[in-house]
Amino acid sequence: MIECSLYNERESDVWDSFVESSNNGTLYHLRRFLGYHPPDRFEDHSLMFYKKGKLSALFSACVVDIDSKKTLFSHRGASVGGFVLEEASSFKDAFDLTKSLINHSKNNHFDKIILTLPPIIYLTRLSNNIDFALLQNGFSYLKREASSVLSLKPTLEANLKNFRSEARTAFRRAVKLGVEVKESEDFKGFYKILEANLWARHGVTPTHTVAELKKLKRLFPDRIVLLGAFAEGKMIAGVVLFEANPKVIVAFYISHDEKYQKYRAVNLLFHDIIKRAIERDFKFLDFGIFTVDMEPNWGLGRFKESFGASGLFRDVMELDL
Repeated sequence: MIECSLYNERESDVWDSFVESSNNGTLYHLRRFLGYHPPDRFEDHSLMFYKKGKLSALFSACVVDIDSKKTLFSHRGASVGGFVLEEASSFKDAFDLTKSLINHSKNNHFDKIILTLPPIIYLTRLSNNIDFALLQNGFSYLKREASSVLSLKPTLEANLKNFRSEARTAFRRAVKLGVEVKESEDFKGFYKILEANLWARHGVTPTHTVAELKKLKRLFPDRIVLLGAFAEGKMIAGVVLFEANPKVIVAFYISHDEKYQKYRAVNLLFHDIIKRAIERDFKFLDFGIFTVDMEPNWGLGRFKESFGASGLFRDVMELDL
């Protein structure tokens, strides 16, 4: 039998330890990550599940009002949410956890549950147990976004063979023009490039403020890295990397200064990021989604494909109670 209890801040170390040893936990599930938000931004309603008195699963969540419906959302403050499971979690466990989640939500007068599942590449032991259990218990797909994912080969040379010719030409041009790639602490300088680029291309602002990015870097100094590309004595492009878990590294922010497009700095950045990821034994590079509400950004998708990436689902599921 599965027992469900509400997360308490005193259990943060237990929570994070479970995430780090789990089958599918990520940086986004850690209390240290979720806690970077201002305390009044989300009303936390995270859950801990116990089987025979032993912690067996977590569910990061907050309370959100959506169309006047009290919604349990996993998680509005992170790219992915859903259950965090033990590697040995069984098919039966998936059904028991789903039923426990639904019962808890009904007993606490929620009208709806929404959750974003980590793509399957984030799992140590591949499994669709939870997906199946959710569907069999009435959940449906709210949307199925596509994320560009590169399966990393053992060597840089093997990965370069999957680059399209234009990507190989571009990073070689960057090398020829003297572009240098290195780690940087200049989040403020990168943010100016990012902010201008997002507004000019999409009319949107970054998910994080520059202060939040700096805070996340302080919280995760070894797992969040800014790689900058430099030419003419200044940063002309950058990528913020999140080491999501031991298998997957995420290119969370990618941006360049349009005035220096001729340098093809982003192509060199990804050449070096792939090299870095292989050396650190990552298996996948997640470039992030290239769809918004299931509408493709064709240009962005093609750019990511030029490095050998393919689209994988990042599923958002919902249940009306």
